[in-house]
Parts: sequence; structure tokens; C-alpha cells
Amino acid sequence: MSFTLPPIPYEHPDASGQHTYLEALRVALRHELESRENLYLLGEDIAQYGGAFKLTEGMLDAFGPERIIDTPIAEGGIIGTAIGSALMGMRPVVEMQFMDFISCGFNQLTNFAAKCHYRWGASVPIVVRGPGGGLVGGGPFHSQSMEVYFAKTAGLKVVMPSSVKDAYALLRAAIADPDPVIFIEHKALYRAPQLRDTLPVGDEFASLAQLGKSRVVRTGKDLVIITYGAMVHRALEAAELVQEQGIDVQILDLRTLSPLDAAGIAESVQTCSKVLLLHEDTKDHGFAGEICSIINEKAFEWLDAPVKRLTAPNTPVPYHSQLESVFAPSVDAIKQAVIELAHY
Repeated sequence: MSFTLPPIPYEHPDASGQHTYLEALRVALRHELESRENLYLLGEDIAQYGGAFKLTEGMLDAFGPERIIDTPIAEGGIIGTAIGSALMGMRPVVEMQFMDFISCGFNQLTNFAAKCHYRWGASVPIVVRGPGGGLVGGGPFHSQSMEVYFAKTAGLKVVMPSSVKDAYALLRAAIADPDPVIFIEHKALYRAPQLRDTLPVGDEFASLAQLGKSRVVRTGKDLVIITYGAMVHRALEAAELVQEQGIDVQILDLRTLSPLDAAGIAESVQTCSKVLLLHEDTKDHGFAGEICSIINEKAFEWLDAPVKRLTAPNTPVPYHSQLESVFAPSVDAIKQAVIELAHY
């Protein structure tokens, strides 16, 4: 399969045809709006204003007010409306202005959308997407890692792309999926210039557009860092630093947390024998604990060291940038953890 990308006002690749993470998401939404007459977007300030991060800028003019819908500040009502219309044959994509606010729609997602298929076989093809994570000085109410709240809920899928190509391919895969999907976009990646890349087409698109499939983004043999979201890029930077000391690090990007690629995790453990679990979320009851259990069940005999976790401390996300820089795992902290593990 292949996709053409005709230029329109709200697509802004650079001269080489490369896109930012945010632009990749915008183009993915545009393609789905063009190809699916039953698809529409709804959320706070997404139409007239173009979204808090300007991700939907220009879409109101392109597709009209019946498909790009501004809503009241009522996340439970927004998600409930999306669920109802999905049951009637529509394919809504809901934007949370910040993923922190999804908690106001928690009941709609966990007690209704997630259980419709189990209860009576009904498909609820909604995507709830928006900016998550910190690293930009947003404070405790605009920087939370919300993924674990939903990853444990049977019937919900949770996606967290870390690259331009994955942002584009996984959002289109999420929209095509018959089940409700929570799609978390790390706000620190939206306009990061170093992430600019071309969009995948053909076989590359087909390979990347798979929910539940992890990807090795850096090969190595001495130990593996298993991570997701913005921490993928900090892990890549740390891996280059320790390479100078002769430590060869593999990095596994989970891409989706539910469904989770247990086979891919086990394969990386077999290859490397030492594991560092890395995420921006807090440690207690965090997702690293689930991955550790999978490793114990499926790849314990391959381990040459205890599984190590590197996460944020068990506090709210601080507002001050200096405090936040200590709160989230830094490149230096990752480097030190890798060195300790390698020398175990």
C-alpha cells in the first residue's frame, strides 16, 4: 500500500519533506478524515483555535464544523458523546487538551467503553488522544503520566509513540482499530527539531502500523533498556555515551503498552541478559513492575543480573524546571544506571 501527501495549508514539512512529531499526527488525522466519511474530531478549542498545541489548526476550514467540533469543558460528556456516536456507526477522535484531564472521563472509559464488547459484542471504535508526560515545566496538573491507569483495564488499548514515523503510523492504526484506544502523545516531542523525519509509506507503513508490536531502535548485546515515550530519546543519548566505555546497549521501544509485546521483551532479554527498565512515571505500581513480572515468567533463565528500574520518585510532578529535571530520569542518571548494571 502507499499514500500520497499532497500539500495543504496545515501541513508544514521542511524543504526535505521531513515532519515534526506534531505534523506527523496532523497529517495522519487529515488522511483519516479524507478517507473515512464517518470520522470526526471533537474536543476543547480544537476548531476555531486549532487546539492548545495547534495540532488541529486549519482543519475547521478544510472539513467544516460538523466534523471538527468544539466542545464545552466537560471531559466526561465529550467522551460519553464519542462512545454514543461510535455505537451508532461513527468513528470519533477525541482530543484531551491535556491527558491529565482524562480522569474526568475515567468512568466513561473504564466502566462503559472498555466493557461494551465483553457485555454484548458491541464495537466502540473511539480514539482518545492528547498530550501527556512532562519535561516542559507544566507542573503537577499538566505533566502526569496517565498510561498505567488505563493499561490495566481490559478492553482498552494504550499507545505511546516516540518517533515521527510511529506517531503517524500508530495513530492511523488506532483509528482503524475496532476497540477504544488511549493515544498518548508526549508533549516534549511535539516540536523537537531533532526528531524531524519522513512519513512511512508502503511496506514501512504496514510494518509500523501494528498495535502491540515493540521495536528495537538500537541494537546491542551487553544490556537492554526497555522503555517508551520521551525516555526512548534519553536512552539513545545515554547509550551513545556509554558506548565510549565499551558498553553495547540495545534499546527496545514498547510503542504500545496494551496490548504489550511480551514476546519482543523476552527476545531482547535473551539477546542481552541484563535489563534496565526506564520510564518517566513514578516507581511504585508503575509499568516497570509489570514488565519485570513478564521477564520473570518468560525469560528468567536468561538473566545475568537482577532487573533494574529507573523511574521518577513517588511524588507529584514539580513545577519548577530545576526540580523537574531531578524528578524525571536524566541522561546522566540513565548513563550511571547502565554502567552499574553492566559491571554487575
